[in-house]
Amino acid sequence: MLEELEIRNLGPIHHAVLDFAPIRHALLDFAPGMTAITGETGAGKSMLLNAIRLISGASADAGRISAGADETRAQGIFAVLDGSKAASIADEAGSGPQDGELFLTRCVPAKGRSRAMLNGHSVPRGVLTELAGELVTIHGQADQLRIASPTRQREFLDAYAGDSATLEAYRTAWRELKAMDEKLAKLQGQEAEARQRADYLKDAIARIDRVAPVSGEDEELKAKRDRIENAAAIAQGVGGAVAALDSAQAGYDDDGGSGVSQLLDRAVQSLRGIRMGGVFEESADRLESIGDEIADVVLSLTRQIDESEDGADLDAINERIHDLDELLRRWGPTLDDVLAWREQAGMELEDLDASPEKIDELGKRRAALLATAVKAAEALHGARVRAAKALGRKVSAELEDLAMAGAGLEVRVVSRLGGPDALDAHGGDDISFLFTPFPGSPQLPMGKSASGGELSRLMLALELAAAERRGTDAPQEGGGNKASGEKNTGDGTGASGDGRSGMTFIFDEVDAGVGGKAAVELGKRLAMLARSAQVIVVTHLAQVASWADAQFVVSKAAGNAGESRPAGVSTSVSRADGDDRVREIARMLSGSESETSLDHARELLAESKL
Repeated sequence: MLEELEIRNLGPIHHAVLDFAPIRHALLDFAPGMTAITGETGAGKSMLLNAIRLISGASADAGRISAGADETRAQGIFAVLDGSKAASIADEAGSGPQDGELFLTRCVPAKGRSRAMLNGHSVPRGVLTELAGELVTIHGQADQLRIASPTRQREFLDAYAGDSATLEAYRTAWRELKAMDEKLAKLQGQEAEARQRADYLKDAIARIDRVAPVSGEDEELKAKRDRIENAAAIAQGVGGAVAALDSAQAGYDDDGGSGVSQLLDRAVQSLRGIRMGGVFEESADRLESIGDEIADVVLSLTRQIDESEDGADLDAINERIHDLDELLRRWGPTLDDVLAWREQAGMELEDLDASPEKIDELGKRRAALLATAVKAAEALHGARVRAAKALGRKVSAELEDLAMAGAGLEVRVVSRLGGPDALDAHGGDDISFLFTPFPGSPQLPMGKSASGGELSRLMLALELAAAERRGTDAPQEGGGNKASGEKNTGDGTGASGDGRSGMTFIFDEVDAGVGGKAAVELGKRLAMLARSAQVIVVTHLAQVASWADAQFVVSKAAGNAGESRPAGVSTSVSRADGDDRVREIARMLSGSESETSLDHARELLAESKL
């Protein structure tokens, strides 16, 4: 919702007939609901829209700067919800909402480049354009009709249909189909480099598989080779050690010498022979324990002698070590690394496998995915057709009440299924909004078939239909908010929480060619839409302005010379409340403030309630 708009030194765009005066400074505090912008013809109401276009990222023109000023500046403050798309865009731009608000600013100097700012930080102009697309919609002849494009029409119809589950089911099926298409295209269109990579992987995997390494095998083999190569030294060393520890195990007789084990046995027997217990028994026990440890060492050493490597094939071991070293040099440094590379290479090779069998397998899988996508597209088509009929009926009925009797909208949904290029990312339908502005007129695409006022009323009818579909009471008569003092909260939540009700709709020229009862109905319809979204309308009709919750008056005023402000005529903007508003409505009705026109104005304001 637009909370505040501040304008400084904004000059008019040159007009061949009307003499507009610049806006030196204006500050408009907007509220939820409906706001009317009024003023005499030529007062400069359109400059307010120019300011909003500036902060929406429109092209800058130094000619907009008022005479004598160095720059023109426009700033809009918008309330946004956490988690909304606008908040996400701002976060991605590096300047998220501050206390739930976004500050969009545009400065256009007399010389040099314009500056776009978000929350006081410079950003590309495109960021303001993207943000404004989520915050503001201007419906007027001077603006490109957003919904004139097939993309916008499809998005509007899908939002109106409200069948998010069917739409997401199709999007999921489409993503899976496209992923398979990319995989097949990659396989079928492999270049020489890809084929060489596949050949290399095949050779490498075959080489590793021939060797069939086992984790840690190389270290074990090298230890075994060392034992074989040093077998004589090992035997001599172990034999001497065993002889010193246990002469019996070394093969000596009792007279040949005594080892450590025999000496310990003698010591134990001597101590136990004392037969007094105490320290003597304790010492004997400790020596026996030492003897057991020595016996274990002797047993381990004698096993080394018994496990003779004489029968091992040293040449075979060296050849195996050589084969493993070759693998380590290529894909090491450890055998675990070699085995991990082998596993990864196998998966990569599977993706690069462009064999006829592989392509045939993927082709069958693609056919299944295509069938799923077509089925989802058919379901989406059905939902769109139902929504299109309902939308066309509703908009045509609204147009009847907006002084466009005989006008109508047909939303056409044509399926492409069964033909070439049947599916795309958004389904299998061609969607077009065809407008008939008056009886007997041929159906023409929106944007090419109506005047600015007719287009604005058509857009109002579309927005009313959308508001009703969201579950709000915008198009429902009775239970009026103004009669009870109830106002739109402006929190942007809406009944459905789809976020669209957080949009600010600005209507310009919506009352062109309208008068009498039709003007009253137009104002009423705008007030209805304002119950689910913020509405700002530029109007010259009292019957429309009287329905607004707030009213601003644009007028010309004589300026005074001062700091950086040249004397002359300028445009002022002021809020009309109480008697001021009655006088403005009276002026709009009859051009005077007679008692009769004032009474008529009070009566009109009293009657303009939902």
